Amino acid sequence: MRRIARAAAAVSLALGVLTTVGSTAAHADTWHGCPDGYVCLYPGASWNNDTPSHVYYNYGTYNLSGMFGTYRIANNQTDGATMRTCTGYDGTGCEGYLPAQWSIDKDMTPINSITLQP
Repeated sequence: MRRIARAAAAVSLALGVLTTVGSTAAHADTWHGCPDGYVCLYPGASWNNDTPSHVYYNYGTYNLSGMFGTYRIANNQTDGATMRTCTGYDGTGCEGYLPAQWSIDKDMTPINSITLQP
């Protein structure tokens, strides 16, 4: 019984560490204030008290303005949907894909748009 309790505690700790560093997260209805199915941006390299400053839901391109410095981007979309940051407006000059249920801290100064896609 003690061995099972230790194993459960180790798994719980490991999941907490993975969620903290943003490499993955257990899927839930909300994730740090980001609703299920959304991409959320948080000012600074933090979760901003679980309060996103920008939220996006529908697939497509979103032009951004007035966003400078580091933002945490959380992709809480479902069904494996991804998002991309782009240096140009209207989804041009796009960079890598952020998978669903992942987050990244990104300098948004050169970013002018994001895309959400299935």
